[in-house]
Amino acid sequence: MATKIEIITIGDEILQGQIIDSNSAWIAQQLLLLNLGVVQITTIADREEAIVEAFDQAKQRADVILVTGGLGPTKDDITKHTAAEYFGTQLVRDEQVLAHVKAIFEQRKREMLAINEMQADVFEGGDVLFNELGTAPGLWYDYEGKSFAFMPGVPFEMKHIMSVQVLPRLARIANQGHIVNMYILTAGLGESYVAESIKDIESDLPKHIRLAYLPKLGIVRLRLTGTSMDANALRAEMEVFATRIKERVNDHFVSFGDMDLEGAILPLMNSNGYTLATAESCTGGMIASRITAIPGAGDVFKGSVVSYTNEIKNKLLGVSEQDLEEFGAVSEQVVSAMATGAIKIFDVDFALATSGFAGPDGGSEDTPVGTIWIALATKTKVYTQQFHFHNDRNINIERATTHSFLLLWHQLRAALSIE
Repeated sequence: MATKIEIITIGDEILQGQIIDSNSAWIAQQLLLLNLGVVQITTIADREEAIVEAFDQAKQRADVILVTGGLGPTKDDITKHTAAEYFGTQLVRDEQVLAHVKAIFEQRKREMLAINEMQADVFEGGDVLFNELGTAPGLWYDYEGKSFAFMPGVPFEMKHIMSVQVLPRLARIANQGHIVNMYILTAGLGESYVAESIKDIESDLPKHIRLAYLPKLGIVRLRLTGTSMDANALRAEMEVFATRIKERVNDHFVSFGDMDLEGAILPLMNSNGYTLATAESCTGGMIASRITAIPGAGDVFKGSVVSYTNEIKNKLLGVSEQDLEEFGAVSEQVVSAMATGAIKIFDVDFALATSGFAGPDGGSEDTPVGTIWIALATKTKVYTQQFHFHNDRNINIERATTHSFLLLWHQLRAALSIE
């Protein structure tokens, strides 16, 4: 029987939206590499009753429970004390951990308070998951046939303990079949339209292969997940379905693989020797930010001008004062000039430009808030699109960014005659 794992994240700051729980996503990704599936991810408050209830429920669902957060030395960090009472054990001071904590304070030339000594308190009868990067050790405890692993909530400390201490333990029990994921990236179709177009293919899937829809603005990523003892046969079987989906969505197919639109565009441009720049106004550098987040972006991307004022549009991008006065900054004429200006100053093959009223202010009766112009220039031609969005500022910016990538993708397909 497959080992079931549950992740519990503890912290009021997560429930209040002050931080995003990136730990759980990272842990789940690492477990998948070991063919271990997560049955549930639970986020709870730093409250004794919440922790006890979460442990009780997790024991019913999972064999291994991975817990992050609440291992600090302050009064609001109650995980260790609550867990010790739950397990019917006690906390004892570990001298090796204590020496490590003292060494960290000495190295940082900071006074170590008595409260920091509590970091060295561990479960009697449990295992210490040593933390070379911080003062809070991880802890492992077996209770009523279930295994609990406790790790700090600080991401780099958690990742270190998980990688060095926890994953090797879990690897020993991972020989239980294979989990294979395949991703199909589509663009320009909504989730419901994609689902409707491939509903017969989805109906043909056997029980050991599942299809999930992962939509974002402008794109839908499809994930096929299969389980089998024979990974090669499973992969071959799944490729048949992935190919059927690709052929069905036709022009809206972008790529196979777990990536966003820009992640598919840059390798394609690089392999064909194309270069890219941006001239952004309303998107404020978001297009450039998403491009440069991709490793190796420098082979394609040459730079960006964030021309938020008319003065910068004129001085840096060469947009004429006459066009700015006659047509306004949010116009086809100006966004086209921004794109061609970027082509010239960066000497690139393609340049994306945006100008618009993202909101909540700006706009006029003729050009209301939500009006966005996008341009894509080559050395011989300029393509433009106008949009009228009706969302808040952040969503308008994100939509403009995604549609910029869509415009670039479609022109690349045409230029390269991609089927």
